[in-house]
Parts: sequence; structure tokens; C-alpha cells
Amino acid sequence: MTTTRDPDHPRIQDRTLSLESLLADGAFPECGGLSLFAGTVRDHHDGKAVLRLAYTAYAPLAEKQIREIEAAVAAKHGTPYLRVVHRVGALAVGETAILCVARAPHRAEAFAACKEAVDRVKHEVPIWKEEFYADGTSAFVEGCCIAPDADESQAASHRHDADHHHHAHG
Repeated sequence: MTTTRDPDHPRIQDRTLSLESLLADGAFPECGGLSLFAGTVRDHHDGKAVLRLAYTAYAPLAEKQIREIEAAVAAKHGTPYLRVVHRVGALAVGETAILCVARAPHRAEAFAACKEAVDRVKHEVPIWKEEFYADGTSAFVEGCCIAPDADESQAASHRHDADHHHHAHG
């Protein structure tokens, strides 16, 4: 199983992320499942109005770790293609902060690989998020690389965070 048909996509990028480039990485006739995740900047956090974010990363280590996560998750779930890219720099509300694309023979493996890859990047990779609020304050969001996702009993109350607050740090 090949997970690196195009190993040259930078995983940490300081420009608008391109889903099209990830989808154009080649033909995968053996794959009937394609799972996509996009995490975008939302306009609130913990009751505060968010104006914008700034992501920072230790890029050399982040690149290495994301590629290792992709390889491990792809092998575990049997996904011939798995890519995660994360944006750094200043992002406005609505902009995409992370993209994940997984291709697998069936949807179950594609969904599982996409979720696990995003969760692992969220908790393991040195990427930090600073939020800038309408009240003039700012704060780094706590939990980078250490906070586990809410357990299932708490997940329903935090479900609104899943689509936009894909990182404890981003």
C-alpha cells in the first residue's frame, strides 16, 4: 500500500489551503471511499467573540510528525492515500485551518483514517493557536498536544466545537 504518491505537499503551509491539490494527487481506482475534513475558524470561543486567529508551529518537527501520523494511520486503516495539511499565520473567521483527505477501498476505513489523523495532529503536533477577541484581548488556546478529546458522555455538549475547533491548539 502506498501512502506517498505525492510526498512533496508541505504539511505546514502559510497560504490558503487547497483541497483541489490534495484531490488531484492521482487516480485511486482501488478506492471507493473518499473522506474529507476541513476545520475552519469560527467566530466565538468560550462565550467570547473571535475576530481572527494566529497559528504558529515548529515547522520542521510538525512536518515530520504529520508525515509519521499519516503513515501510521494509513497502515492501520488500509488507506492508500492520506494527507493532512495545516495552515499557519493569520487567519480570518471562515478561513480553513486544517484539511484532511483519506482514500480507502470502503467508506468505513476512509472515515476512520480521516478522524484518527485529525485527532492525532490535534494532540501530538507542535502547532499553537492564538485567538484575538472583539474585546481587545487575546489568548493562546490551552491544551496543545496534551488535552484528550472529550469522552463520549461529554461529546454531545461539545459537538459544536468539532467542526470548527479542531485543535485544542487550533
